[in-house]
Amino acid sequence: MTKYLHTMIRVTDPEATVRFFELIGLKETRRFDSEQGRFTLIFLAAPGQEGVAEVELTHNWDPQEYTGGRNFGHLAYRVDNVYETCQRLMDAGVTINRPPRDGHMAFVRSPDGISIELLQEGHLAPAEPWVSMPNTGEW
Repeated sequence: MTKYLHTMIRVTDPEATVRFFELIGLKETRRFDSEQGRFTLIFLAAPGQEGVAEVELTHNWDPQEYTGGRNFGHLAYRVDNVYETCQRLMDAGVTINRPPRDGHMAFVRSPDGISIELLQEGHLAPAEPWVSMPNTGEW
């Protein structure tokens, strides 16, 4: 039997990344610092998904540059209301790369450039300001 555990992404600013994922609705489930390995692991999950489907943030203490976040693909999360989630993210300064014009799907980026897809359960009716909002980057 195979069981999905988590997806790992490398981050340069763990606290900014944790705040970003908290805006989507995830919560930190555990954290591990390795003095010997010089890294921190932070696990996050949606409520009720702890230990089932998590994101592992890996922060290497020695400065490193991570490029090409697009070649990772993306993480996807179902949200209760895609419009409210995007508004909360925008209010916190997050750029909406692909607005939820259709009431179903949006794309945003984490502080380290990881593409995050937000999917609405079902569809909401198209609504402003989202309908007329242009894409602001690759998604």
